[in-house]
Amino acid sequence: MPRLRAAAVVAVRSVSPRAERVVRDSQTPVHVSGFADSHVHLASSAFADDADVVIERARAAGARALVCIGESVEAAERAQQLAARHAGLVFHTCGVHPHDANEWDPARHPGAIRDAAARGAVAVGECGLDYYYDHAPRPVQRQALAAQLELAAELDLPIVLHTREAEEDTRAMLANAATAGVRGVLHCFTGSEALAEAALTAGWYVSFSGIVTFRNWHSEALLRLVPDDRLLVESDAPYLAPVPNRGKRNESQWVPHTIARLAAARGGDAASLAAITLPPETSVSKSNSSRLFRRGEE
Repeated sequence: MPRLRAAAVVAVRSVSPRAERVVRDSQTPVHVSGFADSHVHLASSAFADDADVVIERARAAGARALVCIGESVEAAERAQQLAARHAGLVFHTCGVHPHDANEWDPARHPGAIRDAAARGAVAVGECGLDYYYDHAPRPVQRQALAAQLELAAELDLPIVLHTREAEEDTRAMLANAATAGVRGVLHCFTGSEALAEAALTAGWYVSFSGIVTFRNWHSEALLRLVPDDRLLVESDAPYLAPVPNRGKRNESQWVPHTIARLAAARGGDAASLAAITLPPETSVSKSNSSRLFRRGEE
């Protein structure tokens, strides 16, 4: 089973009464007519026995798009197979995670990513920088990320970026990406407001996961900082199940809990926020997920 890949909460602080109320609101069962899960590891061994069933549960919960992350060549192949079986609902990516940056092979991985793009991959990644675990030396992580940024520019695909305790280097990468015209998303975001601002300045998106439903979420202001047209929501399943399912194997069907939490923090309603991530099919090309991943284009 893959190592835990999600970023941790930056700090633990006391929670305001308003935030406590918002967390409680996110626990109320909620159904939205359409949402996108911008980051889910359906190719994980955690779903080896029931990925198709999990996908159908997500569909029943209102999912209109599931971006299945291929954080290795092997995972990307499984993701592509799931996308083929669930065409129009599941989309796939291909990249090399920073935990595995030591395995980056210039003779193998660029070709694999190009092949995945030819088969319909919608992004390069999950890739990035993880200075918390440091499973690979930091220079090696930076080299693997730089190579994948070049591929994203070549293929006109966005980057799905993992960043943990690497804000200075991530800001430098965002500046380079903006210069190169590479778009992307900071996934499972738990960083600072300054890093979020840097991503927005670069034209990138910011995606929030079930971490925002936890009582020790560190910044209500951050949840309001990201404008509607740059906001994405994700499960990061099988990790980080939102309250009230925390501790269980996560699934895309529970993304509405995260949507409800974000909507309450931003002073809106869950249905409207879900429509930001993925509106009805008649306007799918206007959704944040379709703009980033270029769905709905002719």
